Amino acid sequence: MEKDLLESLLSELRRGTLILCVLSQLGESRYGYALVQTLEEKGVPIDVNTLYPLLRRLEKQGLLCSEWNTQEAKPRKYYKRTLYGDRIFEELVKQWNTLSLGMSELLGGNGNE
Repeated sequence: MEKDLLESLLSELRRGTLILCVLSQLGESRYGYALVQTLEEKGVPIDVNTLYPLLRRLEKQGLLCSEWNTQEAKPRKYYKRTLYGDRIFEELVKQWNTLSLGMSELLGGNGNE
């Protein structure tokens, strides 16, 4: 039971950061699987069943645009931040930095205070 609760809480914590993680990597065009690999290399694993719906939602919100590349053997859909997405991303980074500083103070470096 404790393990289930911890996994649920960790999942909730990660879900809140995935948007920022994805936006951080889409200043240049990337296709989904390459994005999965990059995030995993940087210690942020993401399931493709989570990523693709997130990409579609961010595109619908105007934060991303997409374009099909059919020049290669396998057609791939590439995503990139829009100018609006750039502005939102910059604001999210500012908020993240503020929140991160506050969390560091609250946790006192080890989370036991």
